[in-house]
Amino acid sequence: MPSNTPSPPGPAAVLCGLAGWVPPRVVTNDELAARLDTDDAWIRTRTGIRSRHIAEPGQATSDLAVEAGRLALRSAGGAPADAVIVTTTTPDRPCPATAPVVATRLGLAGAAAFDVGAVCTGFVYGLATAAGLIAAGVARRVLLIGADTYSTIVDPLDRTNAIIFGDGAGAVVLRAGAVDEPGAVGHFDLGSDGAHEDLITVAAGGSRQRSTGGEPTHTERHFAMRGKEVYRHAVTRMAASARATLEQAGWKTDDVDHFVPHQANLRILHSVADDLGLPRERCVANVDAVGNTGAASIPLALADAATRRRICPGDRLLLTAFGGGLTWGSCLMTWPELAPHPSPHPQPERTTR
Repeated sequence: MPSNTPSPPGPAAVLCGLAGWVPPRVVTNDELAARLDTDDAWIRTRTGIRSRHIAEPGQATSDLAVEAGRLALRSAGGAPADAVIVTTTTPDRPCPATAPVVATRLGLAGAAAFDVGAVCTGFVYGLATAAGLIAAGVARRVLLIGADTYSTIVDPLDRTNAIIFGDGAGAVVLRAGAVDEPGAVGHFDLGSDGAHEDLITVAAGGSRQRSTGGEPTHTERHFAMRGKEVYRHAVTRMAASARATLEQAGWKTDDVDHFVPHQANLRILHSVADDLGLPRERCVANVDAVGNTGAASIPLALADAATRRRICPGDRLLLTAFGGGLTWGSCLMTWPELAPHPSPHPQPERTTR
């Protein structure tokens, strides 16, 4: 059953910095169609995606995380963080964690640094973890980064998955503050169901595969997803988690100004909004321009909406996500006043390279 976590008794985690970063290279649907048995219309109809950003050869998840983290720290006024959390499905290496190298490259050597692995729910799990560190007095300021380079684990010739995923990183800075001030993150609902671990997998590279001996197959090295079953679970779990979170806070659906779901694909986003009875226009989405960026998707969507001034101080936000594991989670917040920051790659002007 999902765990309903009440607001912590200590200081609240208050969002005070935000940024997103995507690699400059853009891959359009037409470019994918040149190597896959598909076309732009087929991809848009099923996913709502028109383009995605892809990392250059040799560019790792930590490189994207550092770019987003630097911008988020600048957005928060430049003060250092005393803890760094990187949530990712595509760490630079199985060992060590990616967060320590990111912290050092950002000039935060000595800060607590660790990774969180909850696949596409990672950012919400990371928010809850950061809130716990702040409530416990372990940290006063936390840099949380969601970063993924799915291009490194998705088979480029896999027609089903290559059209969905992109690379990117999004980051927030959270500081200790009061539970009733704008930007305070709270009323979390987190859950998991390992009975369905096989729905979203990369079979090779872990101790399960390595312990069996022998070289992994081509299929085992790449991302695999049972799409129809994932769709059903995603809609059901995200809607239920969102409802549980609203109930904790005593909010009604009409109290939500903006719904910010994990950017899986447009059909899932709209299906969850419909299930909750939320008008689709309240659904914050940038999946059309960046694709599914895993743990980076929610902070990237937030950064894009903030840059476009679609979300404004005082707006009430519902965040929800679903990922492999299975995992899911939701939380609520009221949007704060943030220092503006220019987007390094404004979405509308991007073209295929």
